[in-house]
Parts: sequence; structure tokens; C-alpha cells
Amino acid sequence: MALMGSGEQAYPSTSGDGERQNRRIVVMQVRARASQLSPLRLVVADLAARADFDLDTVADLRLAVDEAVSELVAIAVPEAMLICTFRLDAGQMEVSSSVPAKPGANVRRDSFGWRVLTTLVDEVRVTNEPESDPSIVGITLLKRRRDETVAQRR
Repeated sequence: MALMGSGEQAYPSTSGDGERQNRRIVVMQVRARASQLSPLRLVVADLAARADFDLDTVADLRLAVDEAVSELVAIAVPEAMLICTFRLDAGQMEVSSSVPAKPGANVRRDSFGWRVLTTLVDEVRVTNEPESDPSIVGITLLKRRRDETVAQRR
């Protein structure tokens, strides 16, 4: 496991009020093996708790990251590295994970695991860069704090 980098940077707020907010970004790289995924679950839970996500949301994020990275491990080329980027910004967390994938491999969207994944977070995106060799497949998860989600629905 390698902690590639982390930092806090100021970016313009998304509310358009001109104030600046802190944004935390943590990048981790691990072997794309099931035995190497527990640090990712620990990091997402820790970051979410520190960002004042409620306990249910922390648990949802932990399960969602576990499911997403497990899907990627299943399609990764042998000895691949999985890169996971955690972004905390303005009451939400975005987790982007990617691996070099086997030829023709992609994330299955018809599985029970996929259905669980899409239930746990607010948004899920799959990316596939087939022009690279091997292709890079990624999953991005977005989860808003419950208070932010309720405010957006009003």
C-alpha cells in the first residue's frame, strides 16, 4: 500500500457566494487484490467521520467502496495497482477508483452487487478508457451528507 499524497487546498465554493472552502484530497495506491482492500475501507470511514457524516452514511460509504473496488479487482490485469482518490468538498465525498483491466473487461451493471452499490450512494459513474493498453476502468462514487441531500431536494 502506498499513500501517494494528500493535501488540503482552497477552491471556490460551489454556492457561488465568493467564499472559499477547504477541500481535502487523499490518494492511495494498493495492489488490486482482495487482501489489500481493507486500508481503503478504513480511510473512507475515517475521512467521512471527520467530515461529520452521520454513522449510517459512514457505514454506507464503507460498504460502497468495498463493493466498487471488489468489482475492479475482479477485472484487473494480474499484478495491477488500484488507485483510489478520496475528495471531500462542501458536504460531500467523492471516491474515484480505477485499475488497468483485462481486455474487453468492464464493470457488470446487472449484478446484485451493482444494485446494492447504487442504493448506498447518491451517484455512481463508470469510466472506461479502451484506447489505453491495457484499458483503464474506473468507478466514481458520490455521497452527500444527509443534511446536504435534504437541502437539495427542497
